[in-house]
Amino acid sequence: MRRREFIAAIGSAAAWSLPALGQQAASRILGVLDVGSLEGARRNFGSVQGRLAEMGYVEGRNLALEYRCADSHEDRLGELARDLVRHRVNAIAVFAGPSIMAAKAATTSIPIIFLTGFDPVASGFVVSLNRPGGNATGVSVLNVEVMAKRLQMLCELVPTARSIGFFYNPTSLVSGYEDTLRRLELAADTLGVKLLRVETGGPDDFKEAFARMAGVRPDALLISADALMLRNRESLVGLTAQHRIPALYPIREFAADGGLVSYGPNYAEARRQVGDYLGRVLNGEKPENLPVQQVTKFELVINMKTAKALGLGVPTSLLGRADEVIE
Repeated sequence: MRRREFIAAIGSAAAWSLPALGQQAASRILGVLDVGSLEGARRNFGSVQGRLAEMGYVEGRNLALEYRCADSHEDRLGELARDLVRHRVNAIAVFAGPSIMAAKAATTSIPIIFLTGFDPVASGFVVSLNRPGGNATGVSVLNVEVMAKRLQMLCELVPTARSIGFFYNPTSLVSGYEDTLRRLELAADTLGVKLLRVETGGPDDFKEAFARMAGVRPDALLISADALMLRNRESLVGLTAQHRIPALYPIREFAADGGLVSYGPNYAEARRQVGDYLGRVLNGEKPENLPVQQVTKFELVINMKTAKALGLGVPTSLLGRADEVIE
């Protein structure tokens, strides 16, 4: 009898422990702060969730996701970040410079994992790449640094070009804005083309910006790699097609959606790395001990269907270097 009582007591303890463990795992709450739309944030978070699932964190089972999206109104980011802090999330994921700044202003204790295309040290996100310090770390993709390379490729694609428009949003450039433009203009001088600045404040201004650009009619268009462009790629691809202007974009998704050429990092892989860091901080690691990861591999993607629609011949030298050719 005493043996049976002992076994029953063990079973009772196990039955009590399992729900308790389940409750503890389910208490993991991850905040996602995005400057764009909820739909876009959910779509872009897919690669992150894939890596989190591999690490044992699955939404609806032991992980809750709290999205806070500004719908392109950057002035709302501060309050949205503070709302995540009030919600007592275990970590915050951010994917644009303004979102990172808002999250850092809202908390100095909750881990912040970012994905940025700008220098995280110069932007003030971390103290250094190897020793981030504070509560933020993440993944940096070298977008600004390869802007001149993109310009060179665009000149190779359109060798008759004498002027090239640079389509960008100045408020999205957290740091090094003027320096980036100066370097790009120096590269343009070296290549013998004139760089035309085409500023836009948001998706509602795109049509007007293209109308202004039509007055000077650049021979080709270089699209900036800032967050505004990335989350409005369908609109940009549609407008360049409508105005029949050759354009080079910062990531593969543009070319896949019908853009002419893209050259840039693999964002899906970068987001997986963000997911890896989120999983690690949810497991108890400190952001200050996780070096900022740098994505240095770039993909050249050429959409031949679009090239033919524009009546543009793609040089063999460029085709030979392409990682992917969309027929």
